[in-house]
Amino acid sequence: MKITRISAYQVDLPLHEGSYHWSGGKSVSVFDSTVVRIETDAGVTGHGEVCPLGPSYLPSYAAGARAGIAELAPALIGRDPRELDALNRHMDARLKGHPYVKSALDMACWDILGQAAGLPVCTLLGGRDGEDGMLYRAISQDAPDAMAARVAGYRAEGYRRFQLKVGGDPDTDIARIQACAERCEAGDVLIADANTGWLPHQALRVLRAVRDLDVYIEQPCLSYEECLSVRRHCDQPFVLDESVDGIEMLLRGHADGAMDVVNIKISKLGGLTKARRLRDLCVAMGLAMTIEDSWGGDIVTAAIAHLYHSTPEPFRFTATDFNSYVSVSIAEGAPQRLAGRMAASDAPGLGVRPRMEVLGEPVIAVS
Repeated sequence: MKITRISAYQVDLPLHEGSYHWSGGKSVSVFDSTVVRIETDAGVTGHGEVCPLGPSYLPSYAAGARAGIAELAPALIGRDPRELDALNRHMDARLKGHPYVKSALDMACWDILGQAAGLPVCTLLGGRDGEDGMLYRAISQDAPDAMAARVAGYRAEGYRRFQLKVGGDPDTDIARIQACAERCEAGDVLIADANTGWLPHQALRVLRAVRDLDVYIEQPCLSYEECLSVRRHCDQPFVLDESVDGIEMLLRGHADGAMDVVNIKISKLGGLTKARRLRDLCVAMGLAMTIEDSWGGDIVTAAIAHLYHSTPEPFRFTATDFNSYVSVSIAEGAPQRLAGRMAASDAPGLGVRPRMEVLGEPVIAVS
């Protein structure tokens, strides 16, 4: 089997809530997503997606994803999409860094591999564990009462895990955490995600004020060293996200005792192939994981579901269903939440069928 054509499509994904806000005054109202379509000489076609959270979250941006795909695509024509490790080595040799560029290409090749094998991707990633998995809901940064009301609203929809977007003024963040904690019930999980927004002294103020609350603290500061210094003063469970961008940082963080949970973002690592490697290392080292991506629609959500569902249940801290946040559906067959939980498709590959009428004409086409 050989790759014969690679196309990419640009699609806007507006948010149901109108906008999404996180630390540093950053916000977005419409996500700029890129869908990749890989065709083969065997008649099997796979799809992937990459959707950065704007240009100021991670070192990635939507137009950069498409520019990188246009750069890489000619080097992939004629290669076997099922040979995923070899394909990733080839991409790394042709384009240094820029893992997010490679993510949708790798994802589409997993879709092809699953279809060729007649198996869902979660089976190929290690096997389905359980019936489904628990999701979290991100609570956009807002006034404390408004965030608490959203926690209560999403709890009524079946969510039991809530990721609060903090990382602003410490006094306001303390009030946000306290207000949301009051709305939680037994069995709920509350995560205060600063998205690198605090300086260490600010993080320590917040930690001291919420010490008696049952809350996880996520990525309080920009650098790994700053986060580690805060971790050493923290009584609550600690999550690292932005700081862990590969195997080296995962091993360093584990050796330093820097986190109890780590976020595995598919595009941050370069695709499902490399995300699976970190996932398996986390299992071997006893680290729980949030399985997710920067953002996305139906195709990214499907990939998250397959990686999450194939992760042993004790290590599944949580995941997210990005397609429920946006008002445009780009594929049929994508997983849908049910009472705050999500399962991967049983269909071969990722189990999605893109809505070509939504995607429109390709912005990149290489053959």
